[in-house]
Amino acid sequence: MSEDRLSETFAALANPTRRAILERLAQGEANVNELAEPFDMTLPAVSRHIRVLERAGLVTQGHRAQYRPCTLDARPLKDVSQWAEQYRAVWEGRFDRMDDYLNQLQTNAKNGSPND
Repeated sequence: MSEDRLSETFAALANPTRRAILERLAQGEANVNELAEPFDMTLPAVSRHIRVLERAGLVTQGHRAQYRPCTLDARPLKDVSQWAEQYRAVWEGRFDRMDDYLNQLQTNAKNGSPND
């Protein structure tokens, strides 16, 4: 995935309304009215969020007569996951060190030893 595409995906995911729209679309297709229902915003505002998601490749909007269903396209999320995966060893190493430190604090507390 190109850096520009990855940046566009992250920018789209940065907004909680857009993440909520994706969460809803993970359950199945929906039209703009259905997607707008839980939000206190106008239909044009929701449509703008959907356009951002479309530009990022996360949503596709079909054309069936008057009905324009939106569907989730999770491929960009796979690219985000693959990008983040390269940092797994770093996260796990830090969590392991934190776990060791917490275990040391608990041992010291049980033995009445002062903390370092």
